[in-house]
Amino acid sequence: MKVRALAFAAVASFLLAGCAGGKKGPAGPPPLAVDVTKAQQRDIATQITLDGQIAPLLESTLSSTQSATVTEVLVNEGDRVRKGQLLAQLDVSLLQAQLASNVATVKQSQARLASSAQQAPINSQQYSSAVSQAQQNLQAAQNRVQTDIAALKNAQLQYNSNLQLVGQGYVSATAMEQARANYVAAQQELNNARQALPAAQAALVTARTNTQQTRIDQATIDANKAALAQAEANVQLLQTQIAQSSIYAPFDGMVTARLLDPGAFAGPNQPIVRVSKLDTVYVNANVPDEDLAYVRPGTPARFTSASLPGKTFSGKIFDVNATPTAGTLSYRARIVEPNPDNSLRGGMLVSLIVEKERHPNAVVVPRTAIFQSDQGSNVYTVVDGKAKVIPVKVGLQTDTLAEVHGDVRPGTVVITTRPDALQDGSVVAVSGATPDATGAKASH
Repeated sequence: MKVRALAFAAVASFLLAGCAGGKKGPAGPPPLAVDVTKAQQRDIATQITLDGQIAPLLESTLSSTQSATVTEVLVNEGDRVRKGQLLAQLDVSLLQAQLASNVATVKQSQARLASSAQQAPINSQQYSSAVSQAQQNLQAAQNRVQTDIAALKNAQLQYNSNLQLVGQGYVSATAMEQARANYVAAQQELNNARQALPAAQAALVTARTNTQQTRIDQATIDANKAALAQAEANVQLLQTQIAQSSIYAPFDGMVTARLLDPGAFAGPNQPIVRVSKLDTVYVNANVPDEDLAYVRPGTPARFTSASLPGKTFSGKIFDVNATPTAGTLSYRARIVEPNPDNSLRGGMLVSLIVEKERHPNAVVVPRTAIFQSDQGSNVYTVVDGKAKVIPVKVGLQTDTLAEVHGDVRPGTVVITTRPDALQDGSVVAVSGATPDATGAKASH
């Protein structure tokens, strides 16, 4: 304001002096109104803005592998649940009846197995005793044959001797008759003993064959064991099916969908309840391939959401997927963000900001202060009320600021709004107060 006032006062004095002398002096071009600011020394950084979305840290849509009528749904949307909490129940009356039947079958199988296992050693002992007895009987029969052969020889010898002596009168007819009777009896005893021998041999063969029955007994035991295992497996299967008919919370979280009500029929794997873990969430964003070098695990980031105006969240990149999202050249990056108040909701859209490059203590001016000429980049400063061109080299640039290198120092006044007629050496009038490079007003 002071500069403008002085300029107008000088022009007015010149015109009055000309009128007083009765003559008009040559009039110069009027000053050009410009806006100015001061260069600042500060950090400047470029950044990447990515579209993102909030996703629960964990989310499960719960169902059962069984088909049954829903008897209970114990939660509503918005309810907080704990891990292991019962959420819904299917009708299990048919399964429980089948379970009772199979439990009875298990008991029967256990009884059959116990009986066969107890009888097997008894049978085995009987088979062994029978073999031993048959061996003894065969040995006795063989011994009897040998004894009867010896007795026959003695009876034959006595008979032959008496037969010779009876003619000589040395043996009586009665003794001769007795010798003959003994001989005949001995022959009969030997025949009887020999006839009994095959029977004893056959009995031993039979007894030894019967010992093979132990294998059959063991096979019966094995079959009973298998039947018991099958019955127990059926019981376990039904117990599992009954357990699968109860829907439990897999983790601490919040019910975000109640998809069936009591009375509805639930088919296998039909969604019933959805539980989401939202006290910690993922902030997912797709990173274009050209920006991938600037987004790594541990990279600081911040994000905002139109659903939460005026609030900025901070975090670090947790991981970056090794393969691109299907059909794109973008890679999913995510932040793991604590969300104790549940202000961040699943599906919420966010803008994720990641710093790309930073220069500390740089000299910065508004981007509007820079203009291009044949010689390159330049800025205008004001010296003694006139515009002066200063060549600069531009470094990092943001949406509003630019880093400059050259004869611009912190505090240097630069013109930010340039009339088309502005040239090096143009007389200028500064409009209003002088803001600094951040836009704050300062006295001139």
